[in-house]
Amino acid sequence: MKKNMIPDSILMQVEKPARYTGNEINMVVKDPKKVDVRFGFCFPDVYEVGMSHLGLQILYFFLNRREDTYCERVFAPWVDLEKIMREKNIPLFSLETQENIKNFDFLGFTLQYEMSYTNIFNMLDLAGIPIFSVDRSEEDPIIVCGGSCAYNPEPLAEMVDFFYLGEGEVLYDQIIEMYKENKKNGKTKAEFLESLLELDGIYVPKYYDVEYKENGEIKSFTPNHPKARKIIRKVVVTDMDNVFYPEKQLVPLVEVVHDRVTLELFRGCIRGCRFCQAGFVYRPVRQKKPDTLMEQAKNLVAASGHEEISLISLSTSDYTCFPELANGLLDEFKNKAVNLSLPSLRIDAFSLDLMQKIQEVRKSSLTFAPEAGSQRLRDVINKNLSEEDILKGCELAFSGGWNRVKLYFMIGLPTETEEDLLGIARLSEKIVDKYYELPKEKRSRPVNVVASSSCFVPKPFTPFQWDAQNTYQEFGEKAKLVKSAITRKQLKYQYHETKLSSLEGVLARGDRKVGRAIHRAWQLGCTFDGWSDMFDYDKWVQAFDETGVDMTFYANRKRSFDEILPWDHISVGVSKHFLMNERIKAEQEITTPNCRQDCSNCGAKCFKTGICFDERENY
Repeated sequence: MKKNMIPDSILMQVEKPARYTGNEINMVVKDPKKVDVRFGFCFPDVYEVGMSHLGLQILYFFLNRREDTYCERVFAPWVDLEKIMREKNIPLFSLETQENIKNFDFLGFTLQYEMSYTNIFNMLDLAGIPIFSVDRSEEDPIIVCGGSCAYNPEPLAEMVDFFYLGEGEVLYDQIIEMYKENKKNGKTKAEFLESLLELDGIYVPKYYDVEYKENGEIKSFTPNHPKARKIIRKVVVTDMDNVFYPEKQLVPLVEVVHDRVTLELFRGCIRGCRFCQAGFVYRPVRQKKPDTLMEQAKNLVAASGHEEISLISLSTSDYTCFPELANGLLDEFKNKAVNLSLPSLRIDAFSLDLMQKIQEVRKSSLTFAPEAGSQRLRDVINKNLSEEDILKGCELAFSGGWNRVKLYFMIGLPTETEEDLLGIARLSEKIVDKYYELPKEKRSRPVNVVASSSCFVPKPFTPFQWDAQNTYQEFGEKAKLVKSAITRKQLKYQYHETKLSSLEGVLARGDRKVGRAIHRAWQLGCTFDGWSDMFDYDKWVQAFDETGVDMTFYANRKRSFDEILPWDHISVGVSKHFLMNERIKAEQEITTPNCRQDCSNCGAKCFKTGICFDERENY
């Protein structure tokens, strides 16, 4: 029986001790001495957040299906335990074996959110591993990063040995075989990293040199090794029906953010909203057959005991067999007390009949995302959603018995005017009015509409990657304007932390120089920056000042189309030329049809799979 790294006497002193003990249902148990490769899947946030991440569930069981590999989980300890670990010199450990992760072969960090970067530094430090790759020895683990934020790897380029760009199921088997062969032949880590240059989807930062102009822009980005590719193209799964998907999922022993079975319908998105990074970096759309999904659902429910199935994708209702699948799941599980959860429904694809079946007993709130308050601005961002669609959807919801609606908007979008901002208040109030158009006998309870706005953050690989971001002061003024325009008592307005969004904008489009500022922020005590009660903006400002890095250069400056961007050596398939054209169309308020209506030749055909390659009728 394994011994916990943290004694019970200490666990009793911290919040949620079950975060650190492991032993969950379906946890994989292996003898570490009988495997060739030990891989730490590191999630740079607390257990409850990491355990809700589908990528962890997939890669955990994908790697553990190999007899020669043991994949173990590592989470960021909350501040109460970290304090004790540092006082008592307890190193960061895995949940499966409770061993120091410094002894592993690989530590793989998933980058889901820029504000988790300081937690990566903190986790390495807690394990006694040097933060900068140049300082690590042959005895230290190889540090790999993947996930959505890895598509701009430069802020972490000096800390990470290699970045994995794309979907994990494609290359990890080959990477592990190459590592074993390297080890067997007595070769060094450097020789292993050099061998990775043969692969698509792998970026090894040390084999690239960056030069800067006097004005701070990138002058050149050049490979310094003959095998290093000028452009690194992401890798994608081509067959979603036959790719590995776990037959069971880890079942946490404490409540987590999403405590349910997760069913992945498809990858990619047809929509092309111009602010949305995921909609471009995860192209092309590749979906699973309903039979595949039904079988996976049955296996997962049986192996977990969960009472809810969540259908996830970037826009769930764009699944072409959605009614068939949803009704099939409802019929299969209606007598087994298993609920169906449907996030990411588009308001123009709203199925009242289906929602009635799902929420027959208790009608929770419905969530719609108009994103912008005016039709003009919705056309700019290519939302392809009219005010009529929005109001009609809400009318259907209200007539079906719902009286609570959540609305998501963004402020600070490119070309935004005061009229667009006031449109948020006007549209929200029109939705309230829709409720009161119902006959009185259908209005048994008051309507409750909550409108919230996030702050626009320009992201790499979007048509808005060249745009200037608002300052946090501008965001604040805009949010106050919207709030002041709301007069209905049935309507509440909330807005996101402006300084946090401003900093996110710096990190999202940062280059290698920004990495030093992140490191300094960590030294000043910054961790869990995505948690509002932990976020300390003043320390971040101090870190950028001390390292001589100008925050406004990265966040609040408009770029020209011919500027070399920090991520220009990465290809997600979608061409830069297409993104430029989309930015021009945004200025002209011209929309682009979704991928099922018409192919716009974005470049994703290069992967020869999915919606832009297979027969149209299959999609």
